Amino acid sequence: VQLVESGGGLVQAGGSLRLSCATVGFRFDDYAIGWFRQAPGKEREGVACISSRDSGARYSASVKGRFTISFANAKKTVYLQMDSLKPEDTATYYCAVDDGTVVCGMEWDEYRSWGRGTQVTVSS
Repeated sequence: VQLVESGGGLVQAGGSLRLSCATVGFRFDDYAIGWFRQAPGKEREGVACISSRDSGARYSASVKGRFTISFANAKKTVYLQMDSLKPEDTATYYCAVDDGTVVCGMEWDEYRSWGRGTQVTVSS
């Protein structure tokens, strides 16, 4: 199982980015994909997650209404559309998989496999 993030970069406040998480080698019937972020000196934070069973999604309060998580390419890719970006969204963003679940969670220790991350920097 591999997950590869892409799409990070430098953007001005108020701008948008779309992160991609490409999944390789998935053979799970039910699973959840989560997006997490970690800024220097801060704890890893759950941002959004989505369930493969029904594409049900959850968001943290800090991004709800601004970020959208979705499947694409026969669920081989998970997007995180980030709009109205703020400087406090600056972090390394990771995607991860929690296999064998029908409901996605926002706690990082629920997830078994992780990508290497992609850097997002929002300038003021």
